[in-house]
Amino acid sequence: MRKVNGCDGYFVYYRMVLIMKLIDVNAKTSSYRVIISAGLMNDASTYIKKVTNAVNIAVITDDKVDELYSNQVVNVLSKSGFKVCKFVFKHGENSKNMQTVTDMLEFFAEHNLTRTDCIVALGGGITGDMAGFASAVYLRGIDFVQMPTTFLAAVDSSVGGKTGVNLKSGKNLSGAFHQPRLVLCDINSFNTLPDSVFAEGLAEAVKYGVICDERLFDRFSGDIKGSLEEIIAGCVQIKADIVSHDEFDRGERQLLNFGHTIGHAIEKVSDFKIPHGFAVGIGMVMISKAAYRLGFSEYDCSEPIMSVLTKNGIPVEFNCTAQELYNVMIKDKKRSGNSIKLVLPQKIGKCFLYETNVASMYDFLNEAMR
Repeated sequence: MRKVNGCDGYFVYYRMVLIMKLIDVNAKTSSYRVIISAGLMNDASTYIKKVTNAVNIAVITDDKVDELYSNQVVNVLSKSGFKVCKFVFKHGENSKNMQTVTDMLEFFAEHNLTRTDCIVALGGGITGDMAGFASAVYLRGIDFVQMPTTFLAAVDSSVGGKTGVNLKSGKNLSGAFHQPRLVLCDINSFNTLPDSVFAEGLAEAVKYGVICDERLFDRFSGDIKGSLEEIIAGCVQIKADIVSHDEFDRGERQLLNFGHTIGHAIEKVSDFKIPHGFAVGIGMVMISKAAYRLGFSEYDCSEPIMSVLTKNGIPVEFNCTAQELYNVMIKDKKRSGNSIKLVLPQKIGKCFLYETNVASMYDFLNEAMR
């Protein structure tokens, strides 16, 4: 990083150094670093060379991110000696399917990627999920690097190694656990996000405060964009700690599903017109209402959650029937036989897992919607 002459320039230089956040994720199958700062795309090759011996790199991105950032990233990687190819798919949830992944795999083969080469996922959660899944199954697994360009991907999906695609029956029903080699979160990329897309990520960040950290939750009532690095780092540290104990989602990691069981159903029922982050926000409100009304919570956590979400332009309700949601939820991947695990808030900063009969889920929905 170059120093700029003048007092203001030095201030910017030192501030950028000081606010760089480094978080190590120590999963059982792989350890890697999450780096959070401004301007990381310009130094991407420096960091990537430290974690891979790849000759070839395939950059995976969608058509919107391609227009904004892929030339910059491709040029940086090419100038450092990597042979770079690029795969671009149409943005949106409708592309998150097996056909797109198959097209990626054929692309890798056509460009002669080997087991020692590397995939770079440049984009939001959909890009990261699919690129990670493709890298997990191509040649039975090759390296990949996450470069999240959305707030939502930065605080959640880029970390932890969950990859996958949707099936017609529901969200993320096909996938694999495949940890990245590195996560580079350049917060400058959030400058081009529409307000609604940034708000989606905020809903996912609020989740971390509710499940584990009341002080983090309180941050969302203040200046969010002025403390992005700290908020992202707080969310990522919580996830890193949980993943280190439960990489394969058999216990504690399921706390990260707070709001998601109902949220995924809302996405499906709305034909994905309600995006993931907003659906999770509504799901958190609904399950919190039900938990309080059924006696599981010390107080009604839905009230402070709604307050924070509404303040930041995130919807807190969705017009549908309990039956519509129930019909989708009984196909949720978190179901096991006739039971399903729900994440319920005891209070802000503390959630717990509650296993119930699938049929009882209808009672939760009725309480949440009355």
